[in-house]
Amino acid sequence: MNRFISKILVAIARKRIEAKQTSRPATNKQIVPMVRVLHVEMVHAIKEYIFIILGVFSAGFGLKGFLLPNRFIDGGATGISLLLENITHLNLSSLLILVNLPFIILASRTFSMKFAIKSIIAIAFLAIVVHYVEYPTITDDKLLIAVFGGFFLGLGIGMSMRGGSVIDGTEVLAIFLSRKLSITVGDVLLLINIFIFSFGAYILSVEIALYAILTYLAAAKTVDFVVDGVEEYVGVTIISERHEDIRIMLIEKLQRACTIYAGKGGFGTSGKSYDKDIIYTVVTRLELAKLHTEIDKIDKKAFTIMGLVKDLKGGMIKRKPLK
Repeated sequence: MNRFISKILVAIARKRIEAKQTSRPATNKQIVPMVRVLHVEMVHAIKEYIFIILGVFSAGFGLKGFLLPNRFIDGGATGISLLLENITHLNLSSLLILVNLPFIILASRTFSMKFAIKSIIAIAFLAIVVHYVEYPTITDDKLLIAVFGGFFLGLGIGMSMRGGSVIDGTEVLAIFLSRKLSITVGDVLLLINIFIFSFGAYILSVEIALYAILTYLAAAKTVDFVVDGVEEYVGVTIISERHEDIRIMLIEKLQRACTIYAGKGGFGTSGKSYDKDIIYTVVTRLELAKLHTEIDKIDKKAFTIMGLVKDLKGGMIKRKPLK
C-alpha cells in the first residue's frame, strides 16, 4: 500500500475509533483491522466507479453513434426516453433523468440508499455524456444500427451493473414486481418491453419497432455476457476459515439468510482431511458487489463459488434492503 494513502487511512481509522470511544485514545490493535477494512472499501469503490464510467461512455456511444441519429428506439427506460424524444423533441439527456427517477426512488426502498445514489450518479453522468460528448455517426445501415447500437448500449448497462448501479431503471421495477406478484423478472421485463415496442409501432412505424426488438435482443445478450446472466438470483458458496464471521456478516449486516453445510477439506497443510463449515447464500446480482466487499473485509483468501439461479420458489429470502 502507498505510504501516503496508508497515512490517510490510519488517520481516518483513528478518528472513527476515537469518535466511538471518547474516553481513551485508539490503540494500534484497533487501528490495524479498521485500516484493512477501509483499504478494501477504497479498492472496491475505485473498481466499481471505473466500471460505471466505462459503461456510461459505452452506452453514450451506442445512443449517439447509432440509435439517435437514425431515430431508433430500444427497450426499458432508455427505450421510453428515446420514444419520448421522438414524440416531444425534448432533450434526451433530460428525459433519461426524468424517466429513470421513479425507478431510482423505488431502488432506494427495494435495495439501499447507497445503490440508489450510485445509480443517480451513473444516470446523471450518462445524461451529461449524451448532451456534451460528440460521437461520430457510424453507419446508415439499419441492420448494423440495430445490432451494434444494442451491443454498445447493453455493454454500458452491463458494465454499470458490474459497478453496483443501473443506468436503466426498469430492471429495478421488474425485481420489485416479481417479489410482489410471484412472477419471474424475465416475464415482467417482457411485458414492459412489449408495451414499449407496441407503442413505438403505433407512433413511429412497424419497421422501426421491429428493428427496436432486434436492438433490445442484442443489448440483452450483451448484458448476459458482461454480468454472467440476466437471472435475478446468484447462488454463492463460501469456504473460509473465518466462516463464523462471514455467517454473522450475512445475517446481521447484509440481512440475508444462509445455509451451513458440514464439509470436509480434502487437502490440509499436513495432507490430511479436516472438518469445516461451508456457507451457501442466495443474492441478486445487483448485490454481488456489496457481498464481495464484505467478504474481502473478513477474509481475502475466502474461496467463493457463484452459480446462476434461474428462479426461486418456496423457502425464504430476506426482502430487506442492503445496508
